[in-house]
Amino acid sequence: MGLENLQKAQGSTHKTKRIGRGQGSGWGKTATKGGKGQTARKGYNEKRGFEGGQQPLQRRLPKVGFVSKFEKPYVINVEKITAIKELNEITVESIKNVHKLSKSVTKIKLIGSSAKDLATKIKDDNISVSGQK
Repeated sequence: MGLENLQKAQGSTHKTKRIGRGQGSGWGKTATKGGKGQTARKGYNEKRGFEGGQQPLQRRLPKVGFVSKFEKPYVINVEKITAIKELNEITVESIKNVHKLSKSVTKIKLIGSSAKDLATKIKDDNISVSGQK
């Protein structure tokens, strides 16, 4: 058997569809390009995600996936939880003993009219007072 006698397997190849070769071929006139308009023109290139004027899927669905890199502090109103005013030293652990907090809370912000008076008692960097810089 020589290289000159090799043949492709039967059924492995197909004839290419020859479009735009007259009405009798079945692929004449518009040559699979549809009717008139922008899409029938030579240089037409539709945008990614274009759905023929319908609102595209990526704009119909809600935005998803952003997570802020800054942790928001747990806010405590000192006027409502008076036990915090009576603490000698204010730390995250001492507040957790007085007020029920989840384990995931690491930063706390104290608010209220008397919160600024407690600024001297704070011994933890993770606790801040409203109006404090």
